[in-house]
Amino acid sequence: METNAVVDGNVVEQAAAGVQGLFAATPTWVETAQEMMTTFGLKLIAAILIFVIGRWVARLVQSGLRRTMEKGKVEKTLIGFSTKLFYIALMAFVVIAALGKLGIQTASFIAVLGAAGLAVGLALQGSLSNFAAGVLMLIFRPFKIGDFIEGGGTAGTVREIHIFTTTLTTPDNKRVIVPNSKMMGDNITNYSAESTRRVDILASISYNDDIDKAKEVLMGIITSDERVLKDPKPLVAVKTMNDSSVDLVVRSWVNSADYWAVYFALTEAIKKGLEAEGLSIPYPQQDVHIYKHGAE
Repeated sequence: METNAVVDGNVVEQAAAGVQGLFAATPTWVETAQEMMTTFGLKLIAAILIFVIGRWVARLVQSGLRRTMEKGKVEKTLIGFSTKLFYIALMAFVVIAALGKLGIQTASFIAVLGAAGLAVGLALQGSLSNFAAGVLMLIFRPFKIGDFIEGGGTAGTVREIHIFTTTLTTPDNKRVIVPNSKMMGDNITNYSAESTRRVDILASISYNDDIDKAKEVLMGIITSDERVLKDPKPLVAVKTMNDSSVDLVVRSWVNSADYWAVYFALTEAIKKGLEAEGLSIPYPQQDVHIYKHGAE
């Protein structure tokens, strides 16, 4: 019995020693865990602060950029697109900085983003070209909505200007969507940019007609139209002596909005006026002279 008691006592002592050892080792483990949690917690708090403050700064910069562009009277389409793009770029920088603060290696992440951006850029080369042309159009403003222009192989009234395309309405009411790269890659004629335009009409008379009388008749037709401006003064002058006619150029200045109406009206009035005064409008003709030689 005594032997059993001794054995039981040893077991109890060993168990007690093990428990004491466990409790003796626990403070070191807890201290290590607390240290790790404290370090990670501080990094996490710093990352959160970087993200929150960075987002606030990004929004502040976005608002400042928007106000600056609005003061510069930049197109609203370009303002919205560029400020949003700038905000996304700033937020990408903020996120990378926050991840770096957590100890995450961002070098490979940045490399992946760069490679992806390069691949997307090559795939969307045409779209990026249209985008760049659209930005240039919105900055330099070669035309605005409502202008009648000729560009990109199309003539019409500008209805919409987008980042990638420009929408025109032709005189016969067809809608044409022109890529901005094509629009900026060719000559652009803006018929609405100036308040006045010159109407040029060519009138032909016969060689047998009196040039002075023809010029007087033509000048009277021009000045009788109230839509023709007094300054600059209208002009009637001999332009060309063709094979079968003498061509006179009739020039007058009108408001841009009256151009086609005056052009059509003067063309008809010139035809009727010359005929009423007995001045002929010759057809293109060629005289053929035949000489007959005597028989040998």
